[in-house]
Amino acid sequence: MSEKNIVETSAAEIAVHWQEEDYFAPSPAFIHQANLVDETLADRFSLDNFPDYYTEFAELLTWYKYWDEVLDTSDAPCWKWFRGGKLNASYNCIDRHLAKNKNKTAIHFVPELETERVDHITYQELYVRVNEFAALLRNSAGLKRGDRVTIHMPMSVELPITMLACARLGVIHSVVFGGFSASACADRIIDSNSRVLITMDAYYRGGKLLDHKTVDNEACGLAEKEGQKVDKLLVWQRYPGKMSSNAEIVEGRDVIVNDELKKYYGARIEPEQMLAEEPLFLMYTSGTTGKPKGAQHGTGGYLAYVTAMSKYIQDIHPEDVYWCMADIGWITGHSFIVYGPLALCASTVIYEGIPTYPDAGRCWRIAQDLGVSIFHTAPTAIRALRKVGPDEPAKYNYNFKHMTTVGEPIEPEVWKWYHKVVGKGKAVIVDTYWQTETGGFLCATVPGMQLMKPGSAGPGVPGIHPIIYDENGTVIPPGAGKAGNICIQNPWPGCFQTIWGNRERFVDTYFKMYNKNPNSKDWRDWPYLTGDAAMEAADGYIRVLGRIDDVINVSGHRLGTKEIESAALTVPEVAEAAVVPVIHEVKGTEPELYVSLRPGFEPSAELRQKVADAIVTQIGKIARCKNVYIVPDMPKTRSGKIMRRVLGAISNKGDVGNVMTLANPEIVDQIKGMVD
Repeated sequence: MSEKNIVETSAAEIAVHWQEEDYFAPSPAFIHQANLVDETLADRFSLDNFPDYYTEFAELLTWYKYWDEVLDTSDAPCWKWFRGGKLNASYNCIDRHLAKNKNKTAIHFVPELETERVDHITYQELYVRVNEFAALLRNSAGLKRGDRVTIHMPMSVELPITMLACARLGVIHSVVFGGFSASACADRIIDSNSRVLITMDAYYRGGKLLDHKTVDNEACGLAEKEGQKVDKLLVWQRYPGKMSSNAEIVEGRDVIVNDELKKYYGARIEPEQMLAEEPLFLMYTSGTTGKPKGAQHGTGGYLAYVTAMSKYIQDIHPEDVYWCMADIGWITGHSFIVYGPLALCASTVIYEGIPTYPDAGRCWRIAQDLGVSIFHTAPTAIRALRKVGPDEPAKYNYNFKHMTTVGEPIEPEVWKWYHKVVGKGKAVIVDTYWQTETGGFLCATVPGMQLMKPGSAGPGVPGIHPIIYDENGTVIPPGAGKAGNICIQNPWPGCFQTIWGNRERFVDTYFKMYNKNPNSKDWRDWPYLTGDAAMEAADGYIRVLGRIDDVINVSGHRLGTKEIESAALTVPEVAEAAVVPVIHEVKGTEPELYVSLRPGFEPSAELRQKVADAIVTQIGKIARCKNVYIVPDMPKTRSGKIMRRVLGAISNKGDVGNVMTLANPEIVDQIKGMVD
């Protein structure tokens, strides 16, 4: 692309230099069995039929009482879906399946240690355990409908049992990712006014049994200092009957769940009949700065949406063994490990540990042993598996029909490896775009109907109508070759209802920028601002460039970080890439690039130049990086995400902050030594 084309983007637009990739078609075998193959789909889900088309999603659930109104806009933009309807999420995920499928496996729990047996929990056993724990929550912890509970637990069967027991009682759960610190947990206890915290004594990570209760003892102390006392700390045991933590047991506060449950053998709790608009859970977004935002998700709208997405986009059938490798502590785990698959009576896999323990073949052994047919993971994990075990999938006899990618844009080179090597050229790939706040997918291909395109999420899923604005509110049309702020024109049932306790922040953050009339009750006046930069190709497929905040402004030209990282990954030796903006006196900022290599390759000046040249070739001189650093590894969170904030602080000679919560804090000093 010429420099002239680059200059033509306005200050409100983002220059895009990506070439569109070729299409990949789903196999006839997949299309034949797909849940959704319907030529009338686009017409049925056109805006002309909004919001009534969402009753199709709600009909997938079992209701005690049908709704009075599909969409209540009276408190815009705090939408109420299926207002007046009554249902229970726990009932929909368990009880309604028992008549025909009580002996079917609901959850396959895979411990990290291969010496421990896989636990297969049937729907009947899940029913028994959820009821008994719900009785404990009600009677031993004194919880009732509308109370909030913070859950700080690792990946385990007990985590969905805890969530579903809360849902049964109408208790609002707030799950905190198990790898988060005591401070992060305390923040969420305080914000949600939780007086009960639920934890587990220990869990495995990288082959080590980590003491988890110690973290939550500290969290209770920090919360109390801020005025939020935890009355009860409920402790599940990793090994029932024995404590695997040396942390202090606080008399009167701490309850060992596995002992206390003996009081409730045979207990059965009638599910609370919840109004559709009542909250089901809070999910805090984990921003690096500022107070965490508690995304409040409703019961009826959320459950209807994730059930439909699981059926139509994930293509889950009751006979499928479905493995989402996310953590339940994130929204992906809530929607697509617990609520969506269980509402459909699928068998869902929960894996305790890291995907490369004890070696790079672990994922594929699990897939082979359990007969996994649908595999769902993040580009972060795909890049890691490509880096450490590029030839491993070929060694195992598994058969995926469908693979999902979630959490961030996937670079075309990584997509092609995923398709060819992991999917063995047979599985469809659904590249999903969505957020904590959205509850379920915004953009993706309907796998049995639409062609796949590497690097592109696809069009809006049925019912979702994206639109791309520049900063001035002008629509950037499909095929313009420019990016802007991706927004959603219409409400949808999976969208969060508000920020817990802060309606003003909710409106300001997600709706204010493009709102046409703050007093309007008309949904058309309230487009939802995702905060992401994206472009729409002529075919209607959306390509996400990363957060608007991450756009690098070079001499007035706004460049998406994901595009630069994608260019770096076209170099075969490169496994991972992360670009950060560096302050420049004249240009404003300029990009600086960090890359790590695949096994068997060594850093060299020639390789650095090869990466730098690839970016100039693919994008243009405007994207030339100040430096290319080849690092031994990227600083990563315990969930595997690259901490670009830390790299940005290093590049700009700033404070990297507390890095001890990273999975590999020692790498930070190594990188600082290279950059200084």
